[in-house]
Amino acid sequence: MNNQDIIHKTIDFVKVSLSEAEGGHDWWHIYRVWKTAKHIAQNEDVDMFVVELGALLHDIADSKFHDGDEEIGPRKAMSFLESLHVENEVIDHVVNIIDNISFKGGKLAQKFKSPELDVIQDADRLDALGAIGIARTFNYGGFKGRTIYNPEIKPNLNLTKEEYKNSDAPTLNHFYEKLLLLKALMNTDTGRKMAEERHDFMVSYLDQFYKEWEGEK
Repeated sequence: MNNQDIIHKTIDFVKVSLSEAEGGHDWWHIYRVWKTAKHIAQNEDVDMFVVELGALLHDIADSKFHDGDEEIGPRKAMSFLESLHVENEVIDHVVNIIDNISFKGGKLAQKFKSPELDVIQDADRLDALGAIGIARTFNYGGFKGRTIYNPEIKPNLNLTKEEYKNSDAPTLNHFYEKLLLLKALMNTDTGRKMAEERHDFMVSYLDQFYKEWEGEK
């Protein structure tokens, strides 16, 4: 089986696996991250096969939808890639990418680094920014039954990993606890340029939000 056949089978596997996923973490999230990762990778010295597989499988079983189990995603990806007889070196790389891509409060040092991870991580973070990032954030907040905004509950900028995972704060707080921090965490030049525009869009959105909240616009 050649690499392109493996990519096609991976796409089919992801579509089936995430057919009932929450709207911000479904196949279309994967699709956008995959396309963005390929775009960023054009300017980087990377193994495109690893980039594509890592992007397609990076959220195959997000821990927040599986009782916080952080091993289920890497385990599921490994089992699938082994079934296709992908080389062990590639499988190990993809599993390490999945295991180290998450924000997790933004304070934990990665145990693994590679140019491929840098590319996919930027693509994943970009999907949390801009117009789509806003849509995903409110979609997930609704999915979790969170209030949109409560001015009496301030964002916590010093969340631990566990506090970040278990937070039930108003959705708007998430902009300050994660989304507006992402621009400074980008790995690649292309990612940084793309993040700048999306970040500015979110800042403008928040400015409009607060004016409407107070009935000023």
